[in-house]
Amino acid sequence: MTAVRFAALGDSLTEGIGDPVPSGWRGWATMLAPALSPGPVEFRNLATSGALSRDLLVGQVPAALALRPDVAAVLIGGNDTLRASFDLDLTARHLDAALSSLTAAGAVVLTGCLPDPGRLLGLPALLSRPLARRMRAVNAVVHELSTRHGAIHLHLADLPWHRERALLSVDRLHPSATGHRLIAAEFHALLAAAGHPVGPPVGPVTTTAPGAAADLWWMATRGTRWVAARSTDLLPGLLALAAGEARHLLRGTAARLDAAADRRTAAALGRLPRPARAASDRPDTPVASA
Repeated sequence: MTAVRFAALGDSLTEGIGDPVPSGWRGWATMLAPALSPGPVEFRNLATSGALSRDLLVGQVPAALALRPDVAAVLIGGNDTLRASFDLDLTARHLDAALSSLTAAGAVVLTGCLPDPGRLLGLPALLSRPLARRMRAVNAVVHELSTRHGAIHLHLADLPWHRERALLSVDRLHPSATGHRLIAAEFHALLAAAGHPVGPPVGPVTTTAPGAAADLWWMATRGTRWVAARSTDLLPGLLALAAGEARHLLRGTAARLDAAADRRTAAALGRLPRPARAASDRPDTPVASA
């Protein structure tokens, strides 16, 4: 039986951060790989921590295309929203070009929308609202592009991250082993429902929710480095966004920011090229009879 080739592209979520094993990181893509087919699966994880949508397009997509994947997962965009240089138009163009290249190569593409990082971290409203607005915009782009390119899309942001603490690792940004297993199981179910010949379901993985001591230890060791890195890049711009947020909240005009973000999202999508219609979809193309 010919092996199914699976390439996973993206950032730390797909790299497997939050699910440590002796060899490094495991994560949802590694869990999903053996369940993708009743037969053998060849798996390559090309995702890297901190990757932006530009890194996806410039580095990961060419490497994936060289593997001639049957299935390709593309989950990215969260790091774009955490940069002072965030540009929705650029992010949309990078995602569109990546999905277009992979689907044109014949791959079944898996996509997912992402949870709001500000809410996961419990940031104050003046800081979390601008980040949430950015994440909603990126997710709206991913939703639309998934439809345009016929991707298998998981509403990952809607999974119960906030209700079930055991789904999150100690850093509160990445899934735990249990959370990664949930993502893998959800993708497996979507593929099966779409009629793809998948293998057995993803096996069980359980972890307990990290306690307060674990949260404090992470912040005292690795968390402070993350905050420091973001402070030199995101924080100055985020503080400016927070000041604007505060002014609108005081005036009772915060809804204008949401409306403006919606207009920018619609405009960014409108500037993307529409995929060419397949010949069989064109009304003037005769369909061969059986």
